[in-house]
Amino acid sequence: MLTKRENLIEVMQGGTPDRFVNQYEAFALLMGVPVSPWKRTPYGGAEVKDGWGVTKVWPEGTPGAFPMHDEAHLVCPDITHWQDYVKAPRTDYPQEAWDGVCRQADAVDRTDRFALAFQNSGVFETCHNLLGLEECLVSFYEEPECMHELIDYITQYQLAAAKEICDHLSPDGIFLHDDWGTQMSTFISPDRFEEFFVPAYKKIYGYYKSRGAGLIVHHSDSYAATLVPYMIDMGINIWQGTLSTNNIPQLIQSYGPKITFMGGIDDGKVDVPEWTEALVDAQVRSACLENGSLYYIPSLCQGLPFSIYPGVHDAVTKSIDHMSREIFGNAQNTSQGGA
Repeated sequence: MLTKRENLIEVMQGGTPDRFVNQYEAFALLMGVPVSPWKRTPYGGAEVKDGWGVTKVWPEGTPGAFPMHDEAHLVCPDITHWQDYVKAPRTDYPQEAWDGVCRQADAVDRTDRFALAFQNSGVFETCHNLLGLEECLVSFYEEPECMHELIDYITQYQLAAAKEICDHLSPDGIFLHDDWGTQMSTFISPDRFEEFFVPAYKKIYGYYKSRGAGLIVHHSDSYAATLVPYMIDMGINIWQGTLSTNNIPQLIQSYGPKITFMGGIDDGKVDVPEWTEALVDAQVRSACLENGSLYYIPSLCQGLPFSIYPGVHDAVTKSIDHMSREIFGNAQNTSQGGA
């Protein structure tokens, strides 16, 4: 029986896996990295301010936390004077701030799983969190020079954070969040994406790879099929959050040897109040049969190993194990993994 790590490598390389990679099982997510600007926002709870000064709240019944962009909370009301409003989070934390996550890293059996440092949010999300989504999208056209400046500033922060992460944790890779679209379309055109974000991410992901953190897992639970060639150019190995609206079988056929797709089990279809095991089984079966076991990881598209409604994540894991027994003829139980 292959280890979780070995099995993932077989999937990514088009080899001979002995089961489906089951959601996050091959990843040990290193949480609580001091240089991550992300702060955990409680579901249905209070407002939380992240390292960039962005205030977020997670309303009940929604899939995640949202930035608040009213006059009292907006960080940058004027892109042409962004330097007056935007201040990057600190990266000069003492060793004791790293001790907890260092213990996580030391505890990972790296023959079995990949130790991935968790970072949130990425370059695009940081831009629209600071500016507001509408103002951000308009500024790509009306104030491109200012947007390039802001993106360069965010990139420099990401690179400084990457150095600290690699120095302290020596991770096997990075798991970074940056949503690039809705369910049906990207937020900006591929040409604009190439101009503004590909150079930034080539620097960021290139740095991680140069430091031995070679597995790049990028989360974007959205439509982004038109951006896959740029993902490959950036150095992304796994696109986590690939919604079924992306026509995953076609993406696998076109790009499979160069990138692996993780998702296909849309949260909006199963992570719902009225979920049932039969509903989950049907969605998992469809995803596994349609997408196969090479260059594909069946998973919820949520950007961490959990679900909004209790029991859904575990039911998906159980159903994927069942599909492994059916397709591969084994009886593995590989359900545990992730953070």
